[in-house]
Amino acid sequence: MRIYSLLFISMLYCKAQLFGQQKDLVKNAGITSPMHRASIGKILFSSNPVSVPDLKGAEFLDIYELTNKSGLFMTIFMENSMTNYLHQLAPQLHHDTLLRHGNYQASFYVDNQLIYQTNLLPGAPQSWHQDTVTVMSKPLISDKSSWWTQSMWNRFMMNGGDSALTDGPHVLKMELRPYINLSGLKTGDIIASGQLKMQVHRKVHIDIAKIDLNTIKAYPGLPVSKEHFNVSKIKELKGSIDEGLYKHITSIVVVKNGKLLVEEYFNGSARDSLHDPRSVGKSFASTIAGIAIGEGYLKNEDQTLKEFYNLKPLPDHSPAKENVSVRDLLAMSSAFKGDDADINSPGNEEHMYVTPDWIKFTLSLPADEAAKNEWHYFTAGVVLLGDILNKQVPGGLERYADRKLFKPLSIINYKWPFTPQQVPNTAGGIQMNALDFAKYGQLYKNEGKWNGKQIIPEEWVRKTFTKHRSITGRTGEYYGYLFWNKNYKVAGKEYETFYCAGNGGNKIYVFKDQPLVIVITATAYGTAYAHSQVDKMMENYILPAVLND
Repeated sequence: MRIYSLLFISMLYCKAQLFGQQKDLVKNAGITSPMHRASIGKILFSSNPVSVPDLKGAEFLDIYELTNKSGLFMTIFMENSMTNYLHQLAPQLHHDTLLRHGNYQASFYVDNQLIYQTNLLPGAPQSWHQDTVTVMSKPLISDKSSWWTQSMWNRFMMNGGDSALTDGPHVLKMELRPYINLSGLKTGDIIASGQLKMQVHRKVHIDIAKIDLNTIKAYPGLPVSKEHFNVSKIKELKGSIDEGLYKHITSIVVVKNGKLLVEEYFNGSARDSLHDPRSVGKSFASTIAGIAIGEGYLKNEDQTLKEFYNLKPLPDHSPAKENVSVRDLLAMSSAFKGDDADINSPGNEEHMYVTPDWIKFTLSLPADEAAKNEWHYFTAGVVLLGDILNKQVPGGLERYADRKLFKPLSIINYKWPFTPQQVPNTAGGIQMNALDFAKYGQLYKNEGKWNGKQIIPEEWVRKTFTKHRSITGRTGEYYGYLFWNKNYKVAGKEYETFYCAGNGGNKIYVFKDQPLVIVITATAYGTAYAHSQVDKMMENYILPAVLND
């Protein structure tokens, strides 16, 4: 009798265990190969990308030499997909909620010391990837692409990795866990981990005697400067870029007193290369708005949306939206609920790009009157400004900008991107060569004049270069009319600049009390270091080389 009782209890226990297990929420890709089955829970490293279906194991490394030009790839073998791991953490949550609030947590160790831990922002990888993928191979360090895995590595390097990976032997270890952050952070067990012995050789010796600077020739509107500058500093910077200490830089141009002083190109670019500076293009919307106001096609920047659109039939109609002004759009302080820094914000630009009508998307966003009092980066608002200009100026925005801005500056070879409605996309991405971007900056340095003709009203330049809003989360930084403002410190002295800025480290600087316009183009799109490395270049090399002081 006692044996049967024990058997019955055992069966009840097994049944309870079975019911306690969480069923998968979505169907995943399963175990894809014998190599996958043998490597579940591992992260393996390779010096080249690998083909997942053809994995044999010989591709993976035990030891690796890390330099400033390294290429390192990782292959992650999981038993389940990320969505299902998140479901195990929070079985009560719906699929979309899981992916909006959860993702990978990555931990980086050097020599068994935890150096950095990061929770990947939801949204990358995409939802289909989170649902299905159980094995993936992605670049960790690479100059050839831009993935979330590389962003993870770059943040590690900026938050202790750079200091920990000194020259010599080290062991790098990585761990991946799932996390949910809804009403508090909750992490799961390790789903994959791996380690790699490293020989680090990142110190470089730059012999400036072997570095030649570009021989500068005159360019239409930009004669060659004969002024002195610290040649050694620019050579050091050029050598540092060539050695990979500063990554993805494509050009550096310095105009001093209206003349070309420095002109250098990198990573395959040249004088005639068209650069995509991303959100640098937003500033051009401000320029055209100023010209249009000067010519009377817009009354002033206090005009409101209700003068251009009928908002009443659209969702979330409110007086707050109707009263959004051109000024609000220029200063990134409208009442729209739109913040590109928050992936969950209704008006985040990523939500706009997948819609067929970006203007309808923007005008249909909810409004919050309190948002008008704070700066929030809102790309959709600049697209809206471009649409207003396109409606108001004769011939549309593209032709008007060509006649009123580009032709007077002899800018001939340029490319606009377009919205789904074929309006020039003022969100960014207008392409030009570095010298034409420099002429655009010099136009502002000239207070709107070019060859003695007033292209932009002088009053508009003054308004543009006014600190309309403090930039949220940054001390001593401000926003004008689609231009940024900050100070650089060199040798204990501060130098104020208004500037255009775009993803990847793209900049056009116009200095307030120095006769300088500086252009930097780069393709470090989506990286954590893109803007900070440009700041280092400016403070450590470019400004010390070319300042008057």
